[in-house]
Amino acid sequence: MTGFSDLRLAVAELARTRPTPFEIRPAKPELEALAGELELLDLRKLSFTGTLRAVGKKDWLLEATLGATVVQPCSVTLKPVTTRLDEPVTRRFTPVLPDELSEEEEVEMPEDETLEKLGSHIDPGAVMAEALALLLPLYPRAEDAALDEANFTEPGQQAMTDEDAKPFAGLGKLMALKGGKDTPEDGTE
Repeated sequence: MTGFSDLRLAVAELARTRPTPFEIRPAKPELEALAGELELLDLRKLSFTGTLRAVGKKDWLLEATLGATVVQPCSVTLKPVTTRLDEPVTRRFTPVLPDELSEEEEVEMPEDETLEKLGSHIDPGAVMAEALALLLPLYPRAEDAALDEANFTEPGQQAMTDEDAKPFAGLGKLMALKGGKDTPEDGTE
């Protein structure tokens, strides 16, 4: 299949005895739309290939490989940064999530991050878009990008530097002034 917008699979029509293969390679308009949604400068070579198979009586397992070349702005210089992604993606679809079994008001995050609620359809295209968004580097940096130190203060005051903000930066100086002793300053032990 070439697109991903029309690939919603009806669970009732899926074969339970054998895996259902799928391959998604979005066309250029779909790539451009997804790149815009994810605020990418460019998105190329996006593919999502895998299988969907029954597990037990009611669960379904999606196993796939996501491949993509993404171009994002550098978080420091805004220059384009190209990243190649080739990652496995797994989702387990189940009719009842663990938090739905609990009657407590406060529910903790499930330990299994691959769990999804099973509905009447499974949408590999939506899984692909979500996986791509989660795999993107949060702070892409160009190879020559460097963070410079910036100091801001009122006129006539000395600016606080990054070194001043480190809580143990002056500990060595204090220990040297004190003579390196480990006794309290009031002289009691």
